[in-house]
Amino acid sequence: MARKKNITKDQLINWYMEFVLENNHQPKSVFSFAKENNFEESDFYKFYGSFEAIEEAIFSEFFHHTIKILHKSEEFENYDARNKLLIFYFTFFEILTANRSYVVYALEDSKKDIKKLKSLKNLRKQYTQFVEDLNIERIELKQETLEKIQNTSIKESSWMHLLITLKFWLDDTSPSFEKTDIFIEKSINARFDLMDIKPLKSIIDFGKFILKEKVNFY
Repeated sequence: MARKKNITKDQLINWYMEFVLENNHQPKSVFSFAKENNFEESDFYKFYGSFEAIEEAIFSEFFHHTIKILHKSEEFENYDARNKLLIFYFTFFEILTANRSYVVYALEDSKKDIKKLKSLKNLRKQYTQFVEDLNIERIELKQETLEKIQNTSIKESSWMHLLITLKFWLDDTSPSFEKTDIFIEKSINARFDLMDIKPLKSIIDFGKFILKEKVNFY
């Protein structure tokens, strides 16, 4: 039988996900994986260097599909950062839920320390860039080093929040994962409330006034 030609990334991902869900382990080799799906082994390496690379790509595809759905909505660009992040979370976890069996397989062994999972490496880069592009309101520190620290802190804390939410979802046994939906809404609202800089701005402005006017409280 002639080998399949013009293999695509999506086909490789689908075949890989089907294999691990049916067998609960990776294929023994790229050769056996290619033979089972009737394509040339060399075609696999046109897209991925290993099965670990394809696992990273799967989570990247979950992210890309989420972003694609978000940008189909004309209203999305008009939302503020809080609501953009909320919509991202609800959409992303809908996609994870549609692929829950695979996600559980991929993350099961790392549930105790999920942040070390290599297959989430590309997702981390994409997600933290997404958060940066939200332009969450920051304190104007007017000092480059401090601003970099602030930006890094926002991105890293956002990544940790996504991992915590992912762990909560993996452990969630409620119908339709409704507890995860509640967790997402309450935790994101809490984060933005804690990051609300308006009260801090008022304190800073008051302090500047005090210094300018040289008010003596004694």
